[in-house]
Amino acid sequence: MGQIIQEYLSGNRIYCCSNCHAHAADHEEVVSKQFHGRYGRAYLFNKVVNVFLGPKEERNLITGLHTVNDIYCICCQQVLGWKYDTAYEEREKYKEGKFIIEKKKMTKENW
Repeated sequence: MGQIIQEYLSGNRIYCCSNCHAHAADHEEVVSKQFHGRYGRAYLFNKVVNVFLGPKEERNLITGLHTVNDIYCICCQQVLGWKYDTAYEEREKYKEGKFIIEKKKMTKENW
């Protein structure tokens, strides 16, 4: 495997991987804090950094069937959440291309 190059965010409020503290998202990218993941509360983000995608899979979530990719921290490979690829119900289409990070899998920096 090659060298891991991390992106460091410069905002005042940064969300990081709870395991290795790699930057994951800026607070400015939060779309909603009203989501639920596998482990409880989760946040929906427009953009995340320092992650890689797992394979696409169809999942029946609370809001219906979606095609998603799990997202993993590039540094420690912890699953942080998932990326919405396809939403099959029209009212859920706004999620496509956005990311869920589980609150339990992140920590805050510079708060």
